[in-house]
Amino acid sequence: MSTNSRTNSRANFSNNEIHDIATMQNSGSMPSLYYDRSLADIFPPHLLKKVVSEVVSTFLLVFVTCGAAAISASDQKRISQLGQSVAGGLIVTVMIYSVGHISGAHMNPAVTLAFAVFRHFPWIQVPFYWASQFTGAICASFVLKAVLHPITVLGTTTPNGPHWHSLLIEIIVTFNMMFVTLAVATDTRAVGELAGMAVGSSVCITSIFAG
Repeated sequence: MSTNSRTNSRANFSNNEIHDIATMQNSGSMPSLYYDRSLADIFPPHLLKKVVSEVVSTFLLVFVTCGAAAISASDQKRISQLGQSVAGGLIVTVMIYSVGHISGAHMNPAVTLAFAVFRHFPWIQVPFYWASQFTGAICASFVLKAVLHPITVLGTTTPNGPHWHSLLIEIIVTFNMMFVTLAVATDTRAVGELAGMAVGSSVCITSIFAG
């Protein structure tokens, strides 16, 4: 393949790949199948930047949400139940606007999987995103353990009432968050600039209702 051909192919791939939450909204057509492309196209030059941004954003997500929950459980005079829910929604919104243009701000293996299933994200990059998300989350957990000592319950949530109640609620609220995320990220009729507010608000509402 010639240099010009490879450059054009890479440019086309960059336009189709959803690493920016507004990319699909600005595109009028569905992305082409990824197995028609070369490895050089599938592993773009900015992959490392995307992985690093996922590590940072996932780290901050877990650090803020679990930290706020741990402090709230320990002393509600410092952070109330409502306060920890708002903190979770705000950090999601902030991260989407901060790194959404770099990696898409997935911050969640389920979001990455959903984009890949619906062919809005290349499957071959999924393991890199999952590894970065797990790395960020685990690092945040160890940091919280160190800085919140002697608090031992670091944002752990436990079900109240019958287990089937908790299962049903988890199904509903998870559907709510994934529905909103996919809707604002892939529907061309959605307002891309408000995607961060929509996703962050859904996280906040979910936490208030089921947290």
